Amino acid sequence: MTDKMQNNPAATDAATASAPAAAPAPAQPLAGSPRTPDMPDDIRQHQCASAVFGKTAAPVTREERLAMKERAMSGKPFGPGSATDHEGETMTGAQAVIASLEAEGVDVLFGYPGGQAIKIYDALYDSTKIHHILARHEQGAVHEADGYARATGRVGVALVTSGPGATNTVTGIATAYMDSVPLVVITGQVTRGVIGTDAFQEADIVGITMPVVKHSFLLQSTDDLTRTFREAFYIASTGRPGPVLIDIPSDLAGAQMVFHYPDSVNIPSYRPTYRGNAKQVKQAVELIRQAKRPLLMAGGGVVSSHACDEVVELAEKMQIPVVTTLLGKAAVPCSNALNLGPVGMHGSKYANMAVTECDLLIAVGARFSDRVTGKLSEFAPHATVIHIDIDPAEIGKVRNPRVPIVGDAQVIVAAINERLDRAEATPQDADWVKTVFAWRERWPFYTEDFADYPDRIAPEQVLEALSNKLDPHASVVTTEVGQHQMWAHQHVHREESRTFLSSGGLGTMGFGFPAAIGAKIGRPDAQVVCIAGDGSLQMNIQEMATAIGNGVAVKVLVIDNNALGMVHQWQRLFYDERYSCTEFTANPDFVKLAEAYGWQAERITHPDEIDAALDRMLAATGPYLLDVVIPTAQTVYPMVAPGAAIDDIIGAIDVTLGGVRVTEKGMSPAGEMAGTVAEPLPLDESDPSLRVAMPQKGGE
Repeated sequence: MTDKMQNNPAATDAATASAPAAAPAPAQPLAGSPRTPDMPDDIRQHQCASAVFGKTAAPVTREERLAMKERAMSGKPFGPGSATDHEGETMTGAQAVIASLEAEGVDVLFGYPGGQAIKIYDALYDSTKIHHILARHEQGAVHEADGYARATGRVGVALVTSGPGATNTVTGIATAYMDSVPLVVITGQVTRGVIGTDAFQEADIVGITMPVVKHSFLLQSTDDLTRTFREAFYIASTGRPGPVLIDIPSDLAGAQMVFHYPDSVNIPSYRPTYRGNAKQVKQAVELIRQAKRPLLMAGGGVVSSHACDEVVELAEKMQIPVVTTLLGKAAVPCSNALNLGPVGMHGSKYANMAVTECDLLIAVGARFSDRVTGKLSEFAPHATVIHIDIDPAEIGKVRNPRVPIVGDAQVIVAAINERLDRAEATPQDADWVKTVFAWRERWPFYTEDFADYPDRIAPEQVLEALSNKLDPHASVVTTEVGQHQMWAHQHVHREESRTFLSSGGLGTMGFGFPAAIGAKIGRPDAQVVCIAGDGSLQMNIQEMATAIGNGVAVKVLVIDNNALGMVHQWQRLFYDERYSCTEFTANPDFVKLAEAYGWQAERITHPDEIDAALDRMLAATGPYLLDVVIPTAQTVYPMVAPGAAIDDIIGAIDVTLGGVRVTEKGMSPAGEMAGTVAEPLPLDESDPSLRVAMPQKGGE
């Protein structure tokens, strides 16, 4: 496979009772258990999670993250390695799994037990260092580990059983794979003697996940156990990060072995490139010096390589505007004037125009997704391309660059900056930046005096208000997938990397809420808000129990239009308003549902209610749901139609025409010809969103 080839829990905002005295340790434990056997299971779980709340927070400073990156690249364990208390002890394979996680510094584990993982869970019972978060679905557990990893930069770890437990992880693994997130997913497996016989709860999870993992291991001997774990954490966290799966037959979990943990790793077939070719770096510098209309495109690789400071330095040094992909959001602070923000299908008109008109495009850690490029033959048509990426498979996969540079973005951009300094390089044309800024003034995402439906809540309005109330240095925002995701990308402003978490590549509905739980566990100091749709939230809504049971004070803001909004929007614009199966007729009352889980919750339907409701949500000491009702007909603009060029933009606001939505090419949303005003769809009593705000009648 190509090179697609840490853990700290959360503090609760809700006070929990002090732990009862520990019971005597069981015979020959790895460590004394802090939990008493007479406690109910849910209280033990809560006790375990609460014990870790308030411990040292995950590394969040640049220096700590770079040190962690250097340690990963060196092949050393993230924890004590062979210096663990268990080195040289005789133990079972299951106990060795837990000891290996402790050797890697893992102190939080997301999972769901089952028959073929029971030995590992039994060994976990004795650990005083690892705190388990019991999800309510295996997909939720993997998304929680994913959110933890994205928010902290550490490796997220999940543990599940065989068969359906393992297959339930596939969407979570694929989500992490597409977005280059470091995970280690441990699955129980049937005994070696019955593998391949269709045994009870047997599934070939290694084969099933092969296309969506960076690497996978099917353990065949306890002799390989500790080496497998060291290699798994190394592969997951180095090069282009990604998920690694370890499948452990249950007979090996019960076998005896002597524990020795390796302090280094040697994989001859896996040698990621970090430094980049010096000749290509020099060529890139010359192109940057000569460019009159340069543009940076920052992708998720800028965030994962901790290259944000270097990219900002390059942008400011040479006065280069920056556009960002969904995963590259906050690679450059939103307050930086050179940051033009989102690009592509729902990017701003000015960002898309900058791509169309630039003469040099410097793509850093971005993969030229179809949602960014639109019609590929018309993407950046005047530009010479420099492409910097650690994965050689991405170079030339979509757009052939003039200068390809394989390596770590932080290392390469730092080298470019150093050469530019030595050459005393200066920007070639100040008018380019002035032109782009003028476009931004003319074509804003949104203006305060604009509303498609004046007496109803506008999603732009509530998300701008949320953004203004959040401390950008002490908050994390996650999103589900759909219209609300694009509105959040456009209107929630971020100043630091790893504070905007969203499923970009796979576009996984059901990701954002469990990811928020994982992010809050990894960043207990931060206010964590999930922006969800009423469709996406229901994909993993059972994780409300995980949040309340572990005292995780995550907040959920539901953009509730009583429909599958993005598909509904496409049906309106491109399928003659044939709304096939996209309008909900039996949505739950989200407020009552949240209250049933022990959450606080409320619903708002009018713009005057926004500020006070947001204040109550953010001030809550426990988990809180705010149901924000918007019109079903509300459309996320601007938009580029599928297959169109990214300068063929529908519904951008033009302030020079009085702040109305217009379309300059193609066809407008209301069906008029180019150049005319794009009118919103009229509302009437049949609008599905109105049913959310009205009392529900029996039989409807």
